[in-house]
Amino acid sequence: MRLSPLDFFLALSVPVIWGMGFVFAKGAIAHFPPILLIALRFTVTALVLIWFVKPPKALFKQIALIALVSATIQYSMTFTALQYLDASTAGIVVQLETPLLVLMGWAILGDKPGLRKLMGIAVSFAGVVLMTGDPKLQAEWFWLAVFIAGLVVWSAGQIMVRRLGEVGGFTLVAWVAAFAAPQLFAASWLFEEDHIRLIAEADWTIWATVLYLGVVMTALGYGLWYHLLGRYPVSQVGPFLLLIPVATLIGGIVILGEEASFEVLLGGAVVVAGVAFILIERRRPIPPPP
Repeated sequence: MRLSPLDFFLALSVPVIWGMGFVFAKGAIAHFPPILLIALRFTVTALVLIWFVKPPKALFKQIALIALVSATIQYSMTFTALQYLDASTAGIVVQLETPLLVLMGWAILGDKPGLRKLMGIAVSFAGVVLMTGDPKLQAEWFWLAVFIAGLVVWSAGQIMVRRLGEVGGFTLVAWVAAFAAPQLFAASWLFEEDHIRLIAEADWTIWATVLYLGVVMTALGYGLWYHLLGRYPVSQVGPFLLLIPVATLIGGIVILGEEASFEVLLGGAVVVAGVAFILIERRRPIPPPP
């Protein structure tokens, strides 16, 4: 089934929406500490969506745990690391979510990947190794490792989501946000400071970023994504997500004034190639009739 012109546009919009989230978040982290920023993001998401979905009360315990792993711990790690990494670099490295998820499914669920996927995983990690040739990344290798560790935590959270069964995309996003927000505020209170002053001093651009992260990136972005997944196979729409680092790279250069080194561009291209090898299914030719 071919994508309609509208759905093709929506499929292009999702990686742009998500990729620009890194760019805007990078700017906002200069004012808000990262955990507080994510707490505000999920508060906005919950307030937007929670009124339109039925509370899955029987699953609240599992969803609270999923929120702790896939949102609170994961975003605390990745967005703290984002303070020290370029948005364009983060947009490339986040592509490791795909191979890490495949490996996590193999380790926990026994979903053994084929040779093609294993080759794609190896190529993806080789790309990250190439990226570390950038002197700037060599100086921030610890935060790159923290960012990747956060992606490992995200992968574990997605396995927990899979074990949860069919809940409904918007329901899950809304209630994960509802449980994650207080967890993140508690974590921010423990590890960060000056909350009241920073909230009072935030200008309209900072609050616009919070709204973008909560409404556009999360509510709208996932809404469009679940719409596409409901109409087309993952193998058809998944490759569009390979455009996330392109959007982040352009946004980082144009909006944040970042400069991408040759090592980052080369390694990023290898990472994307590896993920493409995993996502894009090889089509076998149809044999001619006898």
